[in-house]
Amino acid sequence: MSQKQMKEAFVSNHNGTSVLEITQGLCLPVLCILCRGLLIILSQHLWSSHTWRTRFFIDFVFLIVPMVTTLTILSSFVYLEHLTVIIFGAGLFYQIYCRRTCYVRMPVQKILEKFLKISLESEYIPAISCFRVINSAFTAVAILAVDFPLFPRRLAKTELYGTGAMDFGVGGFVFGTAMVCPEIRRKCIAGSRFDHFTKSLYSVWPLVFLGVGRLIIIKSIGYQEHLTEYGVHWNFFFTLIVVKLVTSLLLMFFPPNKSWIMAIGITVLYQLALDLTPLKRLILYGTDGNGTRVGLLNANREGIMSTLGYVAIHMAGVQTGSYVLKKRSHIKDWIKVAYCILLLAISLFVSLYIVQVKVEAASRRMANLAFCVWIIASSLILLSSLLLGDIILSFAKFLIQGALVPCSWKLIQSPATNKKHSESLVSEAERKKPSLCLITAINRNQLIFFLLSNITTGLINLWVDTLHSSTLWAFFVLNLYMFINCLIIYMLHLQDKTIKFW
Repeated sequence: MSQKQMKEAFVSNHNGTSVLEITQGLCLPVLCILCRGLLIILSQHLWSSHTWRTRFFIDFVFLIVPMVTTLTILSSFVYLEHLTVIIFGAGLFYQIYCRRTCYVRMPVQKILEKFLKISLESEYIPAISCFRVINSAFTAVAILAVDFPLFPRRLAKTELYGTGAMDFGVGGFVFGTAMVCPEIRRKCIAGSRFDHFTKSLYSVWPLVFLGVGRLIIIKSIGYQEHLTEYGVHWNFFFTLIVVKLVTSLLLMFFPPNKSWIMAIGITVLYQLALDLTPLKRLILYGTDGNGTRVGLLNANREGIMSTLGYVAIHMAGVQTGSYVLKKRSHIKDWIKVAYCILLLAISLFVSLYIVQVKVEAASRRMANLAFCVWIIASSLILLSSLLLGDIILSFAKFLIQGALVPCSWKLIQSPATNKKHSESLVSEAERKKPSLCLITAINRNQLIFFLLSNITTGLINLWVDTLHSSTLWAFFVLNLYMFINCLIIYMLHLQDKTIKFW
C-alpha cells in the first residue's frame, strides 16, 4: 500500500463510540471555561491585572490543552478529568467566597436572594460565543489528531452507522452558525424577499472559493481522502453553501420562531424517504447497487443527499437562536432559559434512544433522523451547560467588586438591589478595557481560524510521518500546532483586526 492508501485506511471503517462518552467530552470544556473565569477573578483580587501574555497562557492552558488531552492521551479517563476539574473549580469558588468584598457579613441565603434580583448586560450571549469556539477548537484539534495513532479510533468519523466525536463537529458547526444567522439578528429587515435571498447568494461566494480551492488542491497533490464522507468532489464547504441557500429560501416564508416546524418536517419526511423508497440504497451503493462512482450524482451521493439532514439541523439552530437571543435582563430569566434548554435536551436524548431502537441507528453518511436528533440534543446540552456556567461565574463576580472576566455577562444596576453596590458592579474601566480573551479572538475570526487549521494540518501531514509517530512526539506536535494557530488569531485580535471576505 502507498502512504496515501495507508492514511486513508487509517481513518476509515470505524463504528464510533457511545453517545454518553461524547456528551461527557463536550461538558469538559464547559467546566474548564468556568474554572478559567474563577481563576481570573481570584487572581485579579489577589494580584494586579494580567498582561496579554499571561491571559493568553491562561486561556490556552484551560481551553485548548484539556481538549487535546481529552482527545488523545486521557481519552480513557474522562471521569477522572471531570472530577479533577470539578474539585479545582470548587476550590477556586470557595476561595472567592471566603475573600468576597461584597456582603461580607451577610449569610449565603441572603446573598443568593440579592443575586437573583440582579440584571445582566451583554451585546451578545457569551454562551453562544463559547459554543462556537469550543466547536471550532475541537474541530481544529481533531482534524490533525485523527492522523496520529494516539487518537482513539472510536472517536473518528463513523463509516456507516454510529456516533463518533468527529461526527458532532460537523453538525455542531451548522447548529452554531444557525444560532447567529442574519435572519435572527434582524440584519435583513429592509427590502423585498428577493433582496434578502440575493444577499444570501452573495454571502456564499467565499465558501464557493474555499470549496473549489480545496477540491483543486486535494486532487493536485494527491492528499488522502475519506471517500465515503462526502464523495469524490464534494466537501463540507459545498454542504454549507447548499444549507445556506436552502434555509435562506425557507426563512423567506417561515419566521425564525417557527423553524422547529420545518426541522421536524424535513427530518421525518427524509427518514420516510430513506425507509420507503430506494433512496437509502442509492446513497450507500449507488444507482447500480455495486457502489459505482460514475456520474456526478453517484460520485457525490453522500454529500448531496446528507444536506437534507443538515438543513434540518440548521433550522433547529435557528429556532434555538431565536429563543435564546430574546431580550432578557434578569438572572432569573436566564436560569429559566438554561433549565428549559436542558429539559429539552434530555427529552431529545430519550427520543434518540427510541429512534435508534425502533427506526434506525444514527448515520453521519446519510444524516438521517437519528443523526439529526443526536446533533441537536448534544448541541442543546452543551448550550445549557454553558449558560449554567455563565450564571455561576456571574455569581462569583457578584461577590468580588470590580471583577472583570472577558466573554462573560456584565452585571448592571437593578432597582431591586442595593443602589450603591449595583452601580459599582460594572466600572467605566470594564466598559472601555480591551478584551484580552482567546475565546473572543477565535469567535471574531472563526473562518480564518478554520482555514489556518486546515492549512497547517495539510502541511504537517506532508512533512511528518503521522502514522509512525510516537505518543510523546504526536502530543507535542498537536499542542504546538494549536499554540501557533491560537497565537496568530490572538495577535489579530490584539491588533483589532477582523478579516472578512464579504
